[in-house]
Amino acid sequence: MQSFPEYADLFADARHRRWTLHHVLSMTMGTDWDELSIPYTDPANSEIAMDRAPDRYRYVLERPIVLEPGTRWTYCGGATALLGRIIAKGTGKSLHAYARDMLFDPLGMGPTDWYSGRDGELIAASGIRMLPRDLARIGQLMLNGGIREGRAVVPSEWIARCTTAVAPVDEMREYGYQWYLGRFGFETASGVPRWKKSRLEAVTSAIGNGGQRLYVMPGLDLVVVSMSGNYDAPDQWVPPTRIMREVVLPTIL
Repeated sequence: MQSFPEYADLFADARHRRWTLHHVLSMTMGTDWDELSIPYTDPANSEIAMDRAPDRYRYVLERPIVLEPGTRWTYCGGATALLGRIIAKGTGKSLHAYARDMLFDPLGMGPTDWYSGRDGELIAASGIRMLPRDLARIGQLMLNGGIREGRAVVPSEWIARCTTAVAPVDEMREYGYQWYLGRFGFETASGVPRWKKSRLEAVTSAIGNGGQRLYVMPGLDLVVVSMSGNYDAPDQWVPPTRIMREVVLPTIL
């Protein structure tokens, strides 16, 4: 990748040279990377190994390619780390400072914190900390096509591109540029005949370890945020999903 000339020695493999920002944004780099089947408490987890490496970017870029780039989605915090580095290099600012200037402050967000790794580099994939209402502001921006109070904070064309499916995640979801795309299944309020109760709504979502969720549902003009501390728990996805299906959606419909 042209964005990382300092690692030219790693691009002897022609498949590495075919990497583009599209592959990084959509997590379709095709590298040997495992964050989902190995707990984050295990140093063998790829993101944990990256955070502990002397050079996180070299660690990501030197992973063996096991699939042709662009052919399959694999969740990869390393891809987000590369994006953070590209932004910092291109703007001459830290990732946090740039985010504050271009996104957080224009949205009127409160204080935020961004954790660093042992190497002093910001942890782009999982280090940001903010209040639930401020995460909701990001969701509202997505819902409004990048507009806040008449001002274009993010180009609407980029919002549309980010939420365009690139690769399947599973039978229910697809992935765009750093966003999950899918449909949320739930039952509407009681009193409706059972055969009419089932309903699906399109949803764009951001998912974080521990139960952090941001749901954006354009068809309902709805943004929902949940935050909890069930870090590394195997069933951490259950509470926010049940809250949406059994409380939030049946209540408003």
